Amino acid sequence: MVSSVFTLMCVLHSTIALTCGALMIFYSKEISVLGHGSETASKLQGTTPHDQLLIDTSDSFSGLLLFTIGFLLLMVAFVKTENFRVSLPKGV
Repeated sequence: MVSSVFTLMCVLHSTIALTCGALMIFYSKEISVLGHGSETASKLQGTTPHDQLLIDTSDSFSGLLLFTIGFLLLMVAFVKTENFRVSLPKGV
């Protein structure tokens, strides 16, 4: 029972992290428009081409980090060692 709940929670969090990371990498401008509106999103994207490139690179790396965390969580979800599963939520 506990192991199936642990696996389910890890897979759920992994799915969310993978999806958000992929969206941050490939669709950051569209998500910014969806969340803030087109006028505010254009202001948030920077004024010079250098600023825009820096912001796009930063968004891509943040998305890549989130995607990597989601992938690691997916791997943790299928670990079969019971000692690992018990100690991970406790932080030991």
